[in-house]
Amino acid sequence: MFNLVIFGPPGSGKGTQSEYIIEKYGLKHLSTGDLLRAEKNSGSELGNRIKELIDRGELVSDELVEEMVKNNVMRNREAAGFIFDGFPRTTAQAAWLDNMLASIGESVTLMLTLDVADDELRTRILERGKMSGRADDQNVDIINNRISVYHKQTQPVIDFYAEQGKYVSVNGVGSLDDVFCRICHAMDSVNQEAELV
Repeated sequence: MFNLVIFGPPGSGKGTQSEYIIEKYGLKHLSTGDLLRAEKNSGSELGNRIKELIDRGELVSDELVEEMVKNNVMRNREAAGFIFDGFPRTTAQAAWLDNMLASIGESVTLMLTLDVADDELRTRILERGKMSGRADDQNVDIINNRISVYHKQTQPVIDFYAEQGKYVSVNGVGSLDDVFCRICHAMDSVNQEAELV
């Protein structure tokens, strides 16, 4: 099983590149953003609480996100692996993910970061907001808060995976195909190393 944590700030291209990865490698996309938006739109009491947090650009509690992640992994045990997109966001979540995967005999294979400058992120998110109609992608204050939250709370996750020798940084600027080629190179290199062991 190839378990990929794809990482990067909002607007760095994680969702788009995940689609390419799924097509080539057959991994199951586990996007916490998609899971949370589906719950938000359900109209449930939980969905309404999530809506308030997301609309302010804030993070949802670890316990809620972890429960959604575990349920999806357990429902899809036959998958060739997972792309964890938007999770883990903190070192506590990363440690939880390691423990949860270890409990089923699995582990994170690679943590890959798409690096994109903040100004480029703002431009991309605003453009995405025009296309999608998502209110949180059309408000500069919310966008700036999300980028700030990423830098403050989630950047340390890079160090967590770097210490395990599982971290690779990929330049997220360029054509979609160029960025995807860089991702494939990183994933294929890890696969080749695993086969040599």
